[in-house]
Amino acid sequence: MPYNIHRWASPLIVCALSIIGFDCEAQRTDSVFTTNFSDSTLRLDYIFGGMVLSDGKTECSIMIDQMSKQPCWAGRRNRLKELPLAGNGQITMTDAATGDTIYRTSFSTLFQEWLTTDESRKAPRAFENTFLVPMPRRKAKVAVTLLDSHHKQAASACHDVDPADILIADKSGIQPAAHRYIHKGADPRRAIDVAILAEGYTTEEMDSFYRHARIAVDEILAYDPFRRHAGDFNFVAVASPSAESGVSVPRLNQWKQTAVNSNFSTFYSDRYLTTGHVSTIHDLLTNIPYEHIIILANTEEYGGGGIYNSYTLTTARHATFRPVVVHEFGHSFGGLADEYFYDNDDVSTSDYHPGVEPWEPNITTLTDFTSKWESMLTEGTPVPTDPKDAGKYPVGAYEGGGYVSKGVYRPADECRMRNNTYPTFCTVCTEALDRLIRFYSE
Repeated sequence: MPYNIHRWASPLIVCALSIIGFDCEAQRTDSVFTTNFSDSTLRLDYIFGGMVLSDGKTECSIMIDQMSKQPCWAGRRNRLKELPLAGNGQITMTDAATGDTIYRTSFSTLFQEWLTTDESRKAPRAFENTFLVPMPRRKAKVAVTLLDSHHKQAASACHDVDPADILIADKSGIQPAAHRYIHKGADPRRAIDVAILAEGYTTEEMDSFYRHARIAVDEILAYDPFRRHAGDFNFVAVASPSAESGVSVPRLNQWKQTAVNSNFSTFYSDRYLTTGHVSTIHDLLTNIPYEHIIILANTEEYGGGGIYNSYTLTTARHATFRPVVVHEFGHSFGGLADEYFYDNDDVSTSDYHPGVEPWEPNITTLTDFTSKWESMLTEGTPVPTDPKDAGKYPVGAYEGGGYVSKGVYRPADECRMRNNTYPTFCTVCTEALDRLIRFYSE
């Protein structure tokens, strides 16, 4: 059911959740969480930078920019030492006194994708990255690790976190932006909280944004496993007005002043729509409970992007808005890989290497197929599986995926992660998403 716009009545209120009908003193408490963490969020802002050297080696740096805190922790309170997925990067928090691991999470970044482009061999570049972790009760250490496409460490950095540090900016007094709950499944301390931001909508166009946010939520929740887990999700639409309507389209020489300064033609791919202004995204969400982010762009241009545990960004006025927002959310929330591919490409020229099993749950190089969906094959299913036999084998190992036609295999011939017309996620993607939802919510 939709909720009205909520604002703080006073900056003295300790937690925004009390204003929107949630109690910070949650009934469901985890003793391990409360032993190590207070019910607040530590925001970590980093700069990742580097380039690919002439010998092919990658030179990367990880620099802490700033730390800040805000009331209430909307993330998971159980399985704190486990990774949701391996990702292309990982964060590990340890207790400074004991060295015990107390929290882990994973992510991917636009920076790491940029390192695969020709531009990365010409000059170094820096990218903003922001991550949310629970605030430790005692002094802790945070280690950030970036992995290359062989799953080897490409860069790492470690820094201290003292919860009593006076230079950790306290943002509890900042009034949150106007927002509406499009769907409320549960208390944010138990639910998976997804914030939807407006990009390229002027103040006068906010009604359109809220309509588009409703469409996005309804479409996501129309797909299993999201449909059957609707009670585990909250979706909140956050009004973030832009000075100009629309978004930047470089190939048309159109540059707009917008809320998060997104643009098409990322890495010179015309339909790739992203933003490097990650800290701005999180500034706009201050003191609103969120874990995952969807950004809706007010444009009829086709495109978008989804980065695991970073954000989904997609166009809200294109004819394919509905299937694309689900597809991109599959990337950003579920860590799912693209299952489409191009002819005449093979694994030797891609980010997926022979002998290296991808971390994404819905593609494989067959290097470690037992860790993927091998157990879901019916007896007698040939591996590889001929697409002509897709009717016989709903789950198989169909060659072609991750943008390449050879050496990478997908679990079904058709899936929402392959095209915009197929009406469902395949069985393997559905199971992977279900597993991740339960990881966050149980």
